[in-house]
Amino acid sequence: MQLKKISVARALALWTILAAGAILVFATSLMLGSVHLPPMQVWHALFADDASVAAQIIYTLRVPRATAGFASGALLALAGALLQALLRNPLADPYVLGISGGAASFALAAMMLSLSGAAIQSASFIGAVIAILLVLVVARRELWLSESQHGSSRLLLTGVALAAGWGAIIMLLLTIAPERALRGMVFWLAGDLNGVKHALPAVMTLTIALALSLPVAPQLNVLLHGETTARALGVAVTPLRLRLYLVASLATAVAVTTAGTIGFVGLVAPHLLRLAYGNDQRMLLPAAALAGGILVMAADLAARTLAAPAQWPVGALTALLGVPLFLWILLKTRR
Repeated sequence: MQLKKISVARALALWTILAAGAILVFATSLMLGSVHLPPMQVWHALFADDASVAAQIIYTLRVPRATAGFASGALLALAGALLQALLRNPLADPYVLGISGGAASFALAAMMLSLSGAAIQSASFIGAVIAILLVLVVARRELWLSESQHGSSRLLLTGVALAAGWGAIIMLLLTIAPERALRGMVFWLAGDLNGVKHALPAVMTLTIALALSLPVAPQLNVLLHGETTARALGVAVTPLRLRLYLVASLATAVAVTTAGTIGFVGLVAPHLLRLAYGNDQRMLLPAAALAGGILVMAADLAARTLAAPAQWPVGALTALLGVPLFLWILLKTRR
């Protein structure tokens, strides 16, 4: 990937526009749903000592869901941007190393056992951690022992192989699942924010991930020129590679645990920004987080309002929203 830097003024303008868009979508998410609430009623419910039905709807349903949607989308987009820099492949996404497969396998197994929502989330996180550890064990040379310039390619191949294995387990679980659990399992695989009660773990993880990744953004710019060049310029490539993998893995694990397997966000959000504004990681990482959060919040808003009171899978709508926009930007850039 070629490095195209962006000016500070342009980066600040982009971040401001994305932040304003996130606030607008968040506010709209509080107003719209199976029960529509006017803006003044939402304002009063948020900031007044109110025990009305509107306040209960907002605080128990819509605020946690919108917040979790933003945090999950931001985590996926940030993980995608980090993995694209780590693997030097603009088509890498958060699920390429099989982390979502491990989380999905354990979550589906918990659903087959009719466990509670908290137990399903715990099982999902345990599965993600096991998938992370598997990659650490299998690809340990590529992550911290290898000095070869082909380490990133081997890491990618390891992740693809493990992801295929987890995919086979998921198919087996869906095949043998009882009829009563099958619909919920399929819905979770397509992304589901309906059962979110607390967004704090996702928000805290997003804060930690940004705190760990933003300081190394200048080193990522150097890494994009190749590992040999980066070492020659004094970048500690091996610790940086391990750091990127762990941050991206943790972000993906928490996002999948919170919202299920919402696809396409980690690929399309960073890549759209890269095509439109360049590949400067100092700009791209925070912008991708904001864009990913907006995309998932908007998809979740559409999922619960277009056919209310019925709900659609969030992951399907992220693809429906992202694919046309991605193709439009791609064609525009080609011209």
